[in-house]
Amino acid sequence: MSRKTLSPEYRYENAKPPHTSAYLWLNAIELLGEPCRVLEVGCGNGAFAAYLERLGFDVVGVDSSATGIRIARARGTSCQFECFDVYQELPGGWLGAFDAVVSLEVIEHLYLPRVLLERARGALRPGGALVLSSPYHGYFKNLVLALSGRLDRHFTALWDGGHIKFFSRKTLSCLLREFGLREERWVFVGRVPPLSKSVIVRAVKPES
Repeated sequence: MSRKTLSPEYRYENAKPPHTSAYLWLNAIELLGEPCRVLEVGCGNGAFAAYLERLGFDVVGVDSSATGIRIARARGTSCQFECFDVYQELPGGWLGAFDAVVSLEVIEHLYLPRVLLERARGALRPGGALVLSSPYHGYFKNLVLALSGRLDRHFTALWDGGHIKFFSRKTLSCLLREFGLREERWVFVGRVPPLSKSVIVRAVKPES
């Protein structure tokens, strides 16, 4: 099935089980640091963007789902919300315009995950930071899942619009290096580290 066959609206309205990244918010905010201008890639219904705004961040949120963007705009915040697909080119006004890019639990849904890294690097000013999360996969966790008989449930094969990429720290690190982003800090979230639910990384675009 191609990416175009499964529309953003179908994924947004019909994906099961319900998907939320709220358990990552506090760690992601710590990695973002002081309030700054942020582009959130895959903002969904705008909940995290609205939370960031309350903390003093200037947020532009983008998502491929028109439904999600409509809900986000209805929140009545001063955040800018735009319907945008990472497979599109960045608008000229966004190039090098952001102090940080944040994308929580998005990259695992992309057929071409490098596109997200390319867009993030393009949007960041020199010295800006990408804060990126993904469900965590590592040898020990995968072994435990296989032995426990929970591998099918974990890999969400029956979830329309679910995960299609499964990242370890090593593979995420490879992607970041490909795009010249320097890893500064990794945080493992949920359960004990070898069995973590997700991993978040802060990576910085070089000054020059």
